[in-house]
Amino acid sequence: MKYVLMFCETEQWEKDWEAMDQAERDRGFERVQAWLTEHSDKIRHNRKLTGPETATTVRLDGRGGSIVTDGPFIEGKEVVSGYVEVEVADLDEAIRLAQTWPACPLVEIRPVLM
Repeated sequence: MKYVLMFCETEQWEKDWEAMDQAERDRGFERVQAWLTEHSDKIRHNRKLTGPETATTVRLDGRGGSIVTDGPFIEGKEVVSGYVEVEVADLDEAIRLAQTWPACPLVEIRPVLM
C-alpha cells in the first residue's frame, strides 16, 4: 500500500529550531538524511516544502468562481513542511516509520488512492 507521511512543524518546534546553533541544526539535518537513507527502499518520493508564507490558496465557490489569496488556507499552529510517499505492507508499517521520524514532532499519515 502507498501512504503519504506529512511532516508538520509546530510553533514551538520552529522556535526551538531557530534557537539552535548551526552545529545543532547540522546534526538535525544529518539525522533526517540518515532516516531517509535507512528507509530508501520504501520511499517512492519525498520533498521539503517552502514555508507557509509562500502558499497560494484557491477557494472554489461551487458555482464556477474562485477566490485566490496569498497564504495558507487556514491559520494554524501546525504547518506541513515536507512529505514522503512510501510503499509499505500496511498502515502498521507506515506508523512504525512515522514513529522513528527524527525531526518535527507531528506526522500525519494518509493512504494514497490508486
